Amino acid sequence: MSVQIKANVKQVSVSASQGTAREHSVYCDRPEAKGGSNKGAMGGELFLMGLGGCFMSNLLAAVQAREVDVSDLNIELNATLEEAPPHFSAVELTITGNYPDKNTMQKLVTIADRGCIVANTIKSSVKLTFTIA
Repeated sequence: MSVQIKANVKQVSVSASQGTAREHSVYCDRPEAKGGSNKGAMGGELFLMGLGGCFMSNLLAAVQAREVDVSDLNIELNATLEEAPPHFSAVELTITGNYPDKNTMQKLVTIADRGCIVANTIKSSVKLTFTIA
């Protein structure tokens, strides 16, 4: 069974756009140094935030479903940007927070990884690494 998920992106200025999904919106723009007006993150940055947000959502669901004492989670995403054509070749997600032990956290990360739509979509194109710090 497939499900359709919709979003919309519209131009709001010479260099900026506004993306909308359901009742939520975000601005996308270039920094002034690249000819933009810096009204929002660049598309590549939004891509990384989307990956991090999708993964975090699944991680929090795994934590809640298993009633594990985990708090203060943070995900830092570091991406390798290649040129000609510009693309990310690798992304490392470093996960920090308070958790009972590394083995439990690794199980939760594996569960979240399996459920993350964005991670599952890009895995065949980008080297994706999860590190628990």
